[in-house]
Amino acid sequence: MTLARQFLVLQALIVLVVLVAVGAISIAQSARDFERQEIRPARSAAENLAANPLVRERIAAAGPGRSTALASVAESVRTVSGSTGVLLTDARGLALVSSDPAQVGSRIPLPDNRVLRGASWTGTQHQGGRTLVVAQVPVYDLDGLVVGLASVQREVPSVWTRLGDVAPNLLAYLGVATVLGLGGSLLLSRRVKRQTLGMEPTEIAELVEHREALVHGVKEGVLALDRDNRVTVVNDSARQLLQMPPDAVGRRLDEMPLDPQVVHVLSNRQSGADRLLLVGDRVLALNRRPMRSRGSVIGSVTTLRDRTELSALERELGSSRATSNTLRAQTHEFANQLHTISGLLHLEEYDEVLGFIDGVRMSRTSLYEEVTSRIDDATVAALLIAKASLASERGVELILRQESHLGRVYGALSRDLATVVGNLVDNALDAAAQTAPGQRAVVTVFVTDADGGVVVEVGDTGPGVPDGDAVFRQGYSTKSGDEHAARGFGLALTRSICRRRGGDVTLRNDQGAVFSATLPTSSAEDREEVPT
Repeated sequence: MTLARQFLVLQALIVLVVLVAVGAISIAQSARDFERQEIRPARSAAENLAANPLVRERIAAAGPGRSTALASVAESVRTVSGSTGVLLTDARGLALVSSDPAQVGSRIPLPDNRVLRGASWTGTQHQGGRTLVVAQVPVYDLDGLVVGLASVQREVPSVWTRLGDVAPNLLAYLGVATVLGLGGSLLLSRRVKRQTLGMEPTEIAELVEHREALVHGVKEGVLALDRDNRVTVVNDSARQLLQMPPDAVGRRLDEMPLDPQVVHVLSNRQSGADRLLLVGDRVLALNRRPMRSRGSVIGSVTTLRDRTELSALERELGSSRATSNTLRAQTHEFANQLHTISGLLHLEEYDEVLGFIDGVRMSRTSLYEEVTSRIDDATVAALLIAKASLASERGVELILRQESHLGRVYGALSRDLATVVGNLVDNALDAAAQTAPGQRAVVTVFVTDADGGVVVEVGDTGPGVPDGDAVFRQGYSTKSGDEHAARGFGLALTRSICRRRGGDVTLRNDQGAVFSATLPTSSAEDREEVPT
């Protein structure tokens, strides 16, 4: 059935039920009203009959069916009052005169025996399938003694009689209600049709099911917000990537335990393609688009992709390019050194050749020995040697402070330490490259074991960081230009790693920027690769 037909049938049923209920209530109410209205005339007629002088004088000596005078008086009262029946009994309750000849001479059961002791009674009785309003009044003789009973009955109309009386009104009400119900149903169905774009309920249900299957079936995260930044749709991928609670749907972004930067990016009205956002240790790419309906913005939809692995590959590619550039520079350097040796050999300056070779060897050996003698961890040592070569190519001197000392580290701590040292040294090299002309560009590195963790301190001779703590905000970068559009995540990721482990990163300016990071050994995972 279509929506309009369902509304029509439902409205007709409602009208029918209401009509039946109103009719039943009306009939029951009319019966009670009739009873209340008829009690007073019945009592008045019974009192008139009991107070008649002829009745008071002769009822004591009358016998059943033998007093025509009493019968005439009783019938006259019944006729004048318009009652259904009339009855006179003696003091024992024996019927002397009755509109029903079958009752004459029989004992009449009394609803209240106190009537024969001087009390009046009114109420209803059922006789022969009829409902009667009955009034019973005692009859006193001339000496004031109760010598009988006068009773008057008035019949209550049957249900069908009363239904026939109200049928015209009920039919009129039914007609009016039917017209109003049909018209209201049609108008309501048209309004609902406009609001549901002409779709039936089954089509809407199928559309919702398909939407839910589609949203939760895609690998990318999908998040939809309304005008008030309240979550209307979120799939499992988006909930995991943004670390949202299970009951996120229906809640505002600022009501959930989310990072303020995440709330700002998701609720920002500015649209953008592949905007990067750091959530925990993950780098997410967001694409936010406004949702429009009939020309007005009704919310926004944001798709999210996890670019953590891609960012790691980009960093590895950058490291490979840097290594390639370093090797290319060293190739030129070695070529120059070979040309020098070749020239000295042609000049037969053999002592100079030996001295030149020893100098080159000592320069390389001293760098390796300086690092490996203080850093036992092969990963960090190799990283510092590679960074030293890169620094030399960029005209920056990388110095490992003499008090540095680091033993072997394993597991998650080794990976986190390599990320922190690499990010801090890379930023320091960029800053040191901006050292004022004529001054020595230096990057100093300090790495040491601490109680329950590792402390890393990296300083440079650059211009420093005037913005203080803002440098740790994701997306912040002191560099400009489109080539740095994806920058601003190294220090934010470094702080996130340190704080996740229970440490932190601090910044101070001392003839350049100095970053200090602490990485506590906080879990058994840090020892997962310890050899036995």
